[in-house]
Amino acid sequence: MKVKGLFWILTALLLFIIAIITYHTLYYSSYATFIIVEVLILITAVYLIIFYRKTIKPLQVIGDGMDLLKEQDFSSRLRLVGQPEADRIVDVFNKMMEQLKNERIHLREQNHFLDLLINASPMGVIILGLDNQIYSINESAGKILGIPSGTDITGKRLEEIGVPLAAELLQIQPYDSVTIRLSDANIYKCTHSTFIDKGFHHPFYLVEKLTEEVFRAEKKAYEKVIRMIAHEVNNTTAGITSTLDTLAQTFQGIENTADISEVLQVSIERCYSLSRFITNFADVVRIPEPQISRHDLNLLVISCKRFMENACCNRNIRLILELDPVSPVIDIDNLLFEQVLVNIIKNSTESIDTDGRIYIRTSHEPVTLEIADTGKGIDKETETKLFSPFFSTKPHGQGIGLIFIREVLTKHGCTFSLRTYDDGLTRFKIMF
Repeated sequence: MKVKGLFWILTALLLFIIAIITYHTLYYSSYATFIIVEVLILITAVYLIIFYRKTIKPLQVIGDGMDLLKEQDFSSRLRLVGQPEADRIVDVFNKMMEQLKNERIHLREQNHFLDLLINASPMGVIILGLDNQIYSINESAGKILGIPSGTDITGKRLEEIGVPLAAELLQIQPYDSVTIRLSDANIYKCTHSTFIDKGFHHPFYLVEKLTEEVFRAEKKAYEKVIRMIAHEVNNTTAGITSTLDTLAQTFQGIENTADISEVLQVSIERCYSLSRFITNFADVVRIPEPQISRHDLNLLVISCKRFMENACCNRNIRLILELDPVSPVIDIDNLLFEQVLVNIIKNSTESIDTDGRIYIRTSHEPVTLEIADTGKGIDKETETKLFSPFFSTKPHGQGIGLIFIREVLTKHGCTFSLRTYDDGLTRFKIMF
């Protein structure tokens, strides 16, 4: 455009000079000189036209092409100008614009496909910006992190979310992949990596929930072990108990054999204890499928409190109910769920030992049951092992109480967590 403007300025200046020369020739020179001047003027005009078509117009077309590139308008094309050299440039430019257009369309289609793939993926994807703030998060990652539906956390940092898993993600080194087990019994495979966008590295996290697969593998393994042990122990103890009973009856009529009879009786009781011990393990394997019916959660809690109140009073432990005025109605197997509550409260009393409080709270939005105690608490290392098979912090614990709780709550589709908070209370939360 600048070249074109300069051309017209020079043309106007040249015409002005020609006009002055023509005027001077017409009044001060001969007719022949006038004709020569007019011919020169005509030749100059023809030269200007040719110069415009040969030089100015191709430059103008190239300038228009630069404007299209600057505006990123890849759908427009340049016209041929009738000059072979210029038309060759125009042809190359138009092909380049067509290629850029196709590449942009292809890139948009790819990005759209990736967006759909990320949003539909069962794996959680969290993409961070250059300042480590959350740039994008898919629906699966929101569910895994426990972010309420409709809550926008873009622009926040992971540490600002206040979710245990988010804090664990921050500990993962770039290009590292680790398995994380949390206090809610969930297990995640988490990967920290980066990708390059516009020359900058953007960190992202992939979070895959392995809980169900790991639970199935664990259950399959301990079911096989428990069945084998139960079979061998019960067969062995049955034979031993029968023999000991026979011996005890034999010694009953013989004098000075009281000590022997007492030893035999202790051995028989020990065999029965061993049989009951292994039966407890077998019961975890044989948890029935829940028979679902509707129940009032507050009434269920009150009933359980009455059942456990005497055991708590013996330890000088207060059971404090903080029930929602609007009692939540839940779909559960009443017998299985009562046993879960009894086990949780029993664990709380053992954690407190003596002189403490247990708070039982319910809420209806969302439907939640919380059992909090003032016991000694759970350290970080223990949190990750709580729901592992046969793990127990008690000296004589069997490690099946929390496994039973985990299996029943999982069968009910509940989410749950057990951890000690900054206020010193250890909370078992159940979300329906």
